[in-house]
Amino acid sequence: MPHLIVFSHLRWNFVFQRPQHLLTRLARHYPVVFIEEPMRSDGPARLERSRPAPGVEVLCPHTPVDAGGFHDDQLPALEALLAGYRIEQRIDDCIVWFYTPMALPLLGEFRPHAVVYDCMDELAAFKDAPRQMRQRETALLKIAQVVLTGGPSLYEAKRALHPHVLCLPSAVDAEHYAAANALGQEAPMRRAAELQQGIRAPRLGFFGVIDERLDLGLVAELADAQPAWQIVMVGPLAKIARAQLPQRPNIHWLGQQPYEILPQLVAGWDVCLMPFAINEATRYISPTKTLEYMAAGKPVVSTPVRDVKAMFSDVVQIAGDAGSFIEACRRALAETPHARAERLADMQACVWRYSWDETAAAVQRAIEAALALARAAAQGAVAADPDPDLEVASA
Repeated sequence: MPHLIVFSHLRWNFVFQRPQHLLTRLARHYPVVFIEEPMRSDGPARLERSRPAPGVEVLCPHTPVDAGGFHDDQLPALEALLAGYRIEQRIDDCIVWFYTPMALPLLGEFRPHAVVYDCMDELAAFKDAPRQMRQRETALLKIAQVVLTGGPSLYEAKRALHPHVLCLPSAVDAEHYAAANALGQEAPMRRAAELQQGIRAPRLGFFGVIDERLDLGLVAELADAQPAWQIVMVGPLAKIARAQLPQRPNIHWLGQQPYEILPQLVAGWDVCLMPFAINEATRYISPTKTLEYMAAGKPVVSTPVRDVKAMFSDVVQIAGDAGSFIEACRRALAETPHARAERLADMQACVWRYSWDETAAAVQRAIEAALALARAAAQGAVAADPDPDLEVASA
């Protein structure tokens, strides 16, 4: 099978989310090479290689270049490193997959049979986005055979820009988050209990990246409104300083925790929170955690994120301001057994509609269709020009 060469702005060992879910499953069919943004290191440029999952090799380039990300100044060093890797590994047959358009100049090193663009976020709207982002995305959309979008808002934004855009919202590993499964695992439960030791009930929790997409003012207001409520915040900081985090006796910043123990942490919460700011950075997000919270069987309170409203407003409490958010949390904590039973049934119906296995299978079908078209085009070119010296471009 062809290699799947993936360029990502996210590191593999960061939050376990859409890229990891899809690529670990696609690795059953294609050898996956996951290429991260370079890191600044002294000495000659080199590739740090690791194998975090079966069929997946992660390449982390280390270069002496100060520019961050897939900056133009990084390109000469990256091109040389990747050319050496491709020759060493004898990679002549591949598909190239982009999570960030900023890596597009590196495409030429691989000459793929197909190009995939998984647009999981509107990166140009994020804080400190490179000025070339939109230009490179336009170029990527012109050459990609498969374009995936992470939710309905992104689909609507991209569907007119490419003839084959697929709306594939993020999904869930329902078994991983199911309460019965989580509670039955002794070691993770013990670790989660240690992390939350001393945090009284009720616990209202969030897990995910803590960055400009969160409304930290809302988190502070929630804590101030009910000092007895304990706000548990789990996740790494990105693009904000620790000094910006609101500090209250009832806000607990637990930092990044392994994906393996997230279900056990959630099992100890009474309400799950999605306190997102409503701004340009969140206009197109489709949070994976919505379904993960549901799979854990917890009531969910969210600000009015467009995709959450469009897809889950019948099972997630949506609150447009701080007062409404606090009141929605109060209702969730006062839920009756009958209301809880109804909510759980509705949530399970949502959860089983969105499976990572099925989503990965849909992606594989799209890739195989693109490969079939490429093969047919190549055969047609050969038939049209029988010159044996003709070099047929494969993508």
